[in-house]
Amino acid sequence: MPVSIKVEFLGGLDVIFESQRYHKLTVPNNEDESPIILKNLIDYIVNNMISDPKDVEVFIENDTIRPGILTLINDTDWELEGEDQYELENGDVISFTSTLHGG
Repeated sequence: MPVSIKVEFLGGLDVIFESQRYHKLTVPNNEDESPIILKNLIDYIVNNMISDPKDVEVFIENDTIRPGILTLINDTDWELEGEDQYELENGDVISFTSTLHGG
């Protein structure tokens, strides 16, 4: 069953997402019917939401969220929730906040 969630791109990340900070998404089922995990969401974001291929490296490094981007699952650090193996649930709020600022 697809999962409906809210995704937030904060700390300047919104510029690679058409300047929209908040998105309501429905993440589709996996072909093998396995649970939908955060890694599936990350792949969905890269494949469907980042329009300029050059911007992928702003968000992803070594096939995971780039260091310097704080990732929260329902306001809890993703490291406490299993990182990209977290099983998504309807109503989850996933926040990505860049901590890298120019100065």
